[in-house]
Amino acid sequence: MARPLLWLALLCASLTFTACAGIRLELVHVDARENRTVAERVRRATERTHRRLASMGEVTAPVRWVETQYIAEYLIGDPPQRAEAIIDTGSNLIWTQCAACRPAGGCFSQNLSFYDPSRSRTVQPVACNGTACALGSETQCTRDRSACAVLTAYGAGAIAGVLSTEVFTFGSQNASLAFGCVIASRLTPGSLDGASGIIGLGRGALSLVSQLGDTKFSYCLTPYFSDAVNTSRLFVGASAGLGGNTPVTSVPFVKNPSDDLFGTFYFLPLAGITVGKAKLDVPAAAFDLRQVAPGKWAGTLIDSGSPFTSLVDVAYQALRAELARQLGTSLVPPPARGLDLCVAGGDAGKLVPPLVLHFGSGGGAASDVVVPPENYWAPVDDTTACMVVFSSARPNATLPVNETTIIGNYMQQNMHLLYDLGNGVLSFQPADCSAM
Repeated sequence: MARPLLWLALLCASLTFTACAGIRLELVHVDARENRTVAERVRRATERTHRRLASMGEVTAPVRWVETQYIAEYLIGDPPQRAEAIIDTGSNLIWTQCAACRPAGGCFSQNLSFYDPSRSRTVQPVACNGTACALGSETQCTRDRSACAVLTAYGAGAIAGVLSTEVFTFGSQNASLAFGCVIASRLTPGSLDGASGIIGLGRGALSLVSQLGDTKFSYCLTPYFSDAVNTSRLFVGASAGLGGNTPVTSVPFVKNPSDDLFGTFYFLPLAGITVGKAKLDVPAAAFDLRQVAPGKWAGTLIDSGSPFTSLVDVAYQALRAELARQLGTSLVPPPARGLDLCVAGGDAGKLVPPLVLHFGSGGGAASDVVVPPENYWAPVDDTTACMVVFSSARPNATLPVNETTIIGNYMQQNMHLLYDLGNGVLSFQPADCSAM
């Protein structure tokens, strides 16, 4: 561990003062750009969630970034070139498609021009024996040891390129970062919604947070269905912090397994769920981090890239049964496939009870996070609202996905989340994210 930590310390020392002082990024939901109706947004997010779960069995890790939802714009190089990236807590690598990428190589269309390293005065290739090349599972030496290659496989395909360093500009702040200059890609069409690449916020050494030498980041996601088009916010470093008078719930992260792929994710000690006043009869062990097969781990994790929340099946069935009991004759038939419990749209706010997520051993008020109805039910057409929590045991789902609970970004809206990696704590604070 000494070499990566030393490298990160030296990297932060080389950054401009403003970058080490903190980064602030505006995030735009991909569906907000195209002026889609509420029903279209729910349908797309539901399809993303189902496809995500259905295909996760193809990869060794429980979460992949494909079909994530929040995009940030930044500048890369000198002179600067515009680029866009999907922000993802479930991956580490920062990467963007480069000018050498061609459709024949499987590269996908994007909203902005491809980054052209030949136009930049500040790009530098990372040598095969460079420290950065040894920091993650995504990088390796080329066969002739002439360069550091980036090669990452996913359920939706793979990317390949070379590891380089370049100046990234976020607003008025800039930093020199290691990134993947992707020159070949085999990804499902539309996977990145027109973005140029990914900015990983995972726990690995090549993530944005780790490279900046910071131990904190936070984000606040505005509601999906707000009438106003408000951007969400991501804060990294000194700019990351909670404020205001609303209560804060802090939860310790679960220690990650030693398997490299699963060391990326943010696992949480979920112990139980209450709906209304009824505690669900689900053993806490159903949510625990555990090895379910050689090299495969399941548990409870929080993910900025999953649209809706997926519960391990025993918890989903208990939640469904209890909500059906409480809502009774107010339930109406679902208007579309893939949906289950529904009520008349105007009644959801009055009828649907809040959820309480109990974290830590035995729960308790200090470790409870209240989820309002609008964070787990959604309007699906002009007259109907439905629950948008799903079972992880979808058709064709395999280990470890069918044993994993994922807290998706819809459940996180209007909640300021602070990831304090130095202290190993995730803090939740209700907030008006549009006002930040």
